[in-house]
Amino acid sequence: MATNNLNIQEFLDQDQKKDLLRLLTAGSVDDGKSTLIGRLMFDSKMLYEDQLAALERDSKRVGHAGEDIDYALLLDGLKAEREQGITIDVAYRYFSTAKRKFIIADTPGHEQYTRNMITGGSTANLAIILIDARYGVITQTKRHTFLASLLGIKHVVVAVNKMDLVDFSQNIYEDIKRDYKAFVTQLDIPDVRFIPISALKGDNVVESSERMPWYHGVSMLEFLETVHISSDRNFTDLRYPVQYVLRPDIGFRGFSAAVASGIISKGDEVMVMPSLKKSKVKSIVTYDKELDYAFPPQSVTVTLEDEIDISRGDMLVHLDNLPRMERQFEAMLVWMDETKMNLSTQFYIKHASNSTKARIDEVKYKVDVNSLEKQKVENFSLNEIGRVVLTTTKPLFFDPYKKNKQTGSFVLIDPVTHNTCAVGMIIDRLSSKNLPSRISDVDKGKIALGKSLIRKKERQHKYNQKGETIWITGLHGSGKNELAFSLENKLFKSGAATVLIDGSSVRSGLNRELDFTPADRAENLRRVAHICKLLNDQGIITICSFISRNNSLRQQIAEIIGKDRFHLFYMNASLEYCKNNKPELYILAENGEVENLPGIDLEYQEPKNAQLIFNPKDNENNLDQILDYLSKNKIFPNK
Repeated sequence: MATNNLNIQEFLDQDQKKDLLRLLTAGSVDDGKSTLIGRLMFDSKMLYEDQLAALERDSKRVGHAGEDIDYALLLDGLKAEREQGITIDVAYRYFSTAKRKFIIADTPGHEQYTRNMITGGSTANLAIILIDARYGVITQTKRHTFLASLLGIKHVVVAVNKMDLVDFSQNIYEDIKRDYKAFVTQLDIPDVRFIPISALKGDNVVESSERMPWYHGVSMLEFLETVHISSDRNFTDLRYPVQYVLRPDIGFRGFSAAVASGIISKGDEVMVMPSLKKSKVKSIVTYDKELDYAFPPQSVTVTLEDEIDISRGDMLVHLDNLPRMERQFEAMLVWMDETKMNLSTQFYIKHASNSTKARIDEVKYKVDVNSLEKQKVENFSLNEIGRVVLTTTKPLFFDPYKKNKQTGSFVLIDPVTHNTCAVGMIIDRLSSKNLPSRISDVDKGKIALGKSLIRKKERQHKYNQKGETIWITGLHGSGKNELAFSLENKLFKSGAATVLIDGSSVRSGLNRELDFTPADRAENLRRVAHICKLLNDQGIITICSFISRNNSLRQQIAEIIGKDRFHLFYMNASLEYCKNNKPELYILAENGEVENLPGIDLEYQEPKNAQLIFNPKDNENNLDQILDYLSKNKIFPNK
């Protein structure tokens, strides 16, 4: 018993090490796709006794192969398929030989089931395209080859089937081969092989056929067992789209994902997209052990040496090999929804482990999948394919589909029905000069009213701050200017977008015609308040240093800017302190040479509702108070 258990374990270990080939079959109606797959499974002895008994029974009852066994019944599992003798849904079948494991997607051949073929072929390494030897290369053959090329399938086997019905003619086979080659040169398929077969009779399916001695190639199964696919994967560009942050306990924080492409190793220096933070790989963990490296399609958990804020949708990459990070790109789109495309819809886009909203800005053309002609259309209907321009709400991290399938593909989801309405293959980003301009009626209405198309929250997220006004009041010589300029310098170095406005800057240009009478002083501040409002609307923090001598003026300023974003600070300096700090101005005022100076011949009212009051002798503490205030009120983070 122990020996038997050991043998079983050895077999399972050996089976686990076999590589996996995913393939699809495609062809027109009655080309023999299901029959071919059934024959492969039958001749490979991968069927159980009850399956064989059911196959023989069903062949006599509903089969379409005369006296022969109808191997297609192994795949056409739906009742409607068996009754009609056609494939409607995608049928997946698994089988294994001594050399390799296989997952086969048997896809419908009819044009109205294009989306089914796209679904079945989305993960395929290889496509078997069947051609009926009696009819040669037909429209459906070209359509299926185009779809295989669109999906980036690098290996295509052209199975010229039903050779038994053309007396195994070499001339017919060579004519079909020549016609197909003339067409396929227009497409990007690097590896194309031709095999003449009879799926029903078994010729060149598993064993080489004695009835076609002129064919010197391998059988279908032998080719499938030996075709080299490992180099099809992208091992160059590290793309690790984080799916889950793993925190089983307080001492472990890992980032779980399937490696989309490239190789990640312990000690690698990596960058996190989109934050661009850098760290090194500390460990690579699986459920039972640690690895020195991981590669696609392994699922692992990575830990980093540094504490970095990473969440689902972020991506780890190597520093010298970054994906595109864009909001606009061109893509080939396959429309899979029974409802027509609506360009005004805000779709959900699912890309790698990332999700956001997206819109279709432009339909460049539709491809006639039968003739490959490009047609100008306004939208797509079910099963139609074409080139579009998309814009997403937030940037995606992608590569062109031809370079990297995992980061170059996406799905569009209808926001109302949650149906998958399209799948897409990214061509590349757009240069700014090629970006389409699509302004909706709502946007036109905003523009007419002078309202921005950018939302307040978008600006806050972009700048990591709120556009609000810091207004510092106090007498001449109180030290308010020194505090204002110090604050501007501090915020700028911390990454804030800020503008400082003081009396000297506006009176030398914008308000140069105004004098210092009470009326002109009020007009000066009114204009400054409107500038602050415009800058705040753009998400900019404004810092203002003005005497603004009484509560009435300050109230008017707050109303113009908006009371919720007006923050009044008071530099509480005595008149004596100000005179000592700026003696020349006050001497002129006391001698009557300068008029309308607050504190001398104009009243200055201390503010009743200042949020902060400062001691003029402690500039550093005053600065810290403001930074803490901005942080607590979520205007700008105190770093």
